[in-house]
Amino acid sequence: MRDLSISVHFVRAALRHAVAQGLDPATLLRENRIPPRLLREDGARISIERYADLQVATMLAMGDESLGYSRRRLPPGCWAMMCHAVIGSETLGQALHRYCRFFQLFDSDVGPELSICQDTARVRLNTAGNNNAFDPFLVETALFNTHRFASWLVQEHLPLQSVQLAFAPVAAAVDYRHMFLANPVEFEQPHSQLIFSSALMDKPVVQNEASLRHFLRHPVLIMLTQNYQSSSWTSRVRHIVSRRLLDIPELNDVAQDLEIHPQTLRRRLSSEGTTFKDIKNQVRRDTALHFLGKHGLSIEEIAHRSGFSESSAFIRAFKGWTGVTPYSYRKGL
Repeated sequence: MRDLSISVHFVRAALRHAVAQGLDPATLLRENRIPPRLLREDGARISIERYADLQVATMLAMGDESLGYSRRRLPPGCWAMMCHAVIGSETLGQALHRYCRFFQLFDSDVGPELSICQDTARVRLNTAGNNNAFDPFLVETALFNTHRFASWLVQEHLPLQSVQLAFAPVAAAVDYRHMFLANPVEFEQPHSQLIFSSALMDKPVVQNEASLRHFLRHPVLIMLTQNYQSSSWTSRVRHIVSRRLLDIPELNDVAQDLEIHPQTLRRRLSSEGTTFKDIKNQVRRDTALHFLGKHGLSIEEIAHRSGFSESSAFIRAFKGWTGVTPYSYRKGL
């Protein structure tokens, strides 16, 4: 189980051009069960499911899959047609070539280009001369979609040698970490691009027309939540903690389950940019956000399911995570 919540920073970004299109952001938020007041809380987070639904609803309402960030509107259906153009590819390299070629046909502000040179493959966003294209959200989303879609095609999280962005960070470091699955991210680089090992280009595409039909039911949500077998220490610890929320284990217990020394586990989690305490808090927070979106559960029951023995401790923790109490959060749904 990975982080299944997302910063309000991305909610704001998804709605940035809604008003210019005659839409009411508060209405879009309420229709997708997101309390509008959360947008005023910089530290707030919402569930991935709610964000994915909001993004799709906003695209459809605007009639633009670029959410108003591109000079030219991308009509709804462009992503699906790209998928159909790519799905018959035999290898990842062939698929990425078709992927880039498809978006180049639209003269996109961030038209991707694939280049392979010796040991390195790059998907670079061609933003030269397009000032509007340098909006960080547009660039981040384009690279995110490329990486997650490529990973879906071969059914594994593709390792990246580097994610390079041609601007300073605009979100918290932890958000970039989740966005690019803990791969290294470099800022203020000459180009915005993904850098792979060229050996990955020979990987066979394992998806087909049948699996594509399932994917296209909600591609935004699938790309945000896809979770292939991972051997990272963070994912192993999250899995153990998420299975034992009613009796949350301590680090020593988890280390024993994983058959390593506790200090070794601390070092390995640190090398992946996290701590045992962070993982426990993330699992509790994401569990609480999930159940608050369900009807029929009391705050006391949600506190219990999220690993808290007392509702008061849960309420304090939830306010620290989101900026509002669980009662206020649910009232805004």
